[in-house]
Formats: sequence, structure tokens, C-alpha cells
Amino acid sequence: MVVIRKAAQNDEKKTAGPRVRPVPAVTRSIAILRLLGNSAAPLGVKAIADELQLVPSTCLHILRVLVDEELVKIDASTKRYSVGAGMLSLARSALKSGGFSDLVQPYLDDLASRYGVTAMGVEPSGLKHMVVKALSVSELPVSLHVELGSRFPALISATGRCVAAFGDYTPAELKSGFESLRWQNPPTFEAWMKEVDTTRTHGYGIDRGNYIAGVTVVGTPVLDSKQRMVFGLAAVGLMSQLSATQVSALANDLSKASTELASTVVSVR
Repeated sequence: MVVIRKAAQNDEKKTAGPRVRPVPAVTRSIAILRLLGNSAAPLGVKAIADELQLVPSTCLHILRVLVDEELVKIDASTKRYSVGAGMLSLARSALKSGGFSDLVQPYLDDLASRYGVTAMGVEPSGLKHMVVKALSVSELPVSLHVELGSRFPALISATGRCVAAFGDYTPAELKSGFESLRWQNPPTFEAWMKEVDTTRTHGYGIDRGNYIAGVTVVGTPVLDSKQRMVFGLAAVGLMSQLSATQVSALANDLSKASTELASTVVSVR
């Protein structure tokens, strides 16, 4: 918590922290990276310079440095720029470091090993999307590929049922979000809402082949003190490899893990 206190002018001068001086090259580099990250297509030097009101020669100099550091890549044929693989590496490092990711990893490793599933720790962002922040993959010959940092629609699959069940959203908001989802075997909104109610009652959600045909997903919420979902756990496996008994046991173990995490994870946010 940040506390702002009023003080006498003389005291402010004595206790003020170090002044952060702007570094134009750094500020411009960050602006370029954000612009390229938000752009649907690669951009040329002139387009970038015009958008950010930079001198083209300065823009080109910064781009060359970013390319050299692999944070930006250039298409040699079009001379257009886009974000490079180095950005993904940095993002993954940020996702791995500290907080929820560290706390949840032992649980995911245990679940993946015992049930032969891909286990994930996710963080929802409202009704927009959820991000995979921690991951553990089983050693079985067949497993589902998910990448750390992947983003999914917030209401999709089993974790989506948890978002709907443990969030302060109106039926109209949920319907609007639901209608934008893409399922291989889509449920009706009415049937989905009944499953959301069941998720609220049982404390876990199950997707049996709706999101991806032949795949079962079990999800549980990690709740804050107001019983709102702040993180989630998910286990993904092939329907042919998970019996009804195993799914029930998996849901129970996921719920236990979520309950244990809830007592500590909110304090690290």
C-alpha cells in the first residue's frame, strides 16, 4: 500500500528520493518496441518515425541496435520491422520469475507426473484473455503442446467456466464474451451457463471435448479473500487416457492445490 503524506517544504527537500532523469534513447526504444508489438503488420522506418514523431535517422539508428540485440527483426526484402525472438525470451523470463509461478510449479509438476497431463497455472485478465504463467508437461509419449506465455480467451474451456463462476460479471457480459469464442464442439449458451453454475457449486470446471475434440480439461480457481478468481489451475489430457474416475480424482487434487495456494498466493501479487 502506498501512503501519501503532506510535509513541510523544507522537509520535502531533505527527504525527497533521487530524481529519475529521462533517457531519450531508452524511452524511444521502448516506444518502438510497443508500437511494433501492437502492430498487426511489420512497419517501415518512415511509418515508425511518423507515428512516434521521431527523426527518421534517429529511428533507424535505434532500430539497428534493436535488431542487433534480436529484440526486433527486419525483413530484408521489404525493409520492414517487427518484434524479434529476443522479446519472447525476455517475456518468458519475466513469467518464470517469482510470485505465483514459483509457488504453483511444485503442484503442477506433481499433477503432470501422477496423471500424465499437461498442467498449467494461468492468470485471467478480466473477460479478455488468460495467460499461461507456469507449466509442467508429462513424460508420456503423447502430450498436448502448450507454451509458457500463451494467451487464451478468458471464457474458453474449463478455466473459462471458473472465470464466469467466480467473477463479478452480468449474464449480458458473459453472453457477449461467450459469443466470441471458438470451440470445436460448441455448447449452447444456456447449457454452458448451467455448467458455470455447477462449477460454482463444486469448485471446479470440466470441459469434455468442447474446446478441443478428444481432449478433457479440468480447471480450478485460486480465490482471493472475496472469493474472486485471481489465478487458475488447469490440467489438460486426452479423453482416451483419462477415465471418469481419474477425472474426478484429478479435479479433487486440483481443488486441494488451489485451496492451499489461495492462502499464500494473493500476498505475492
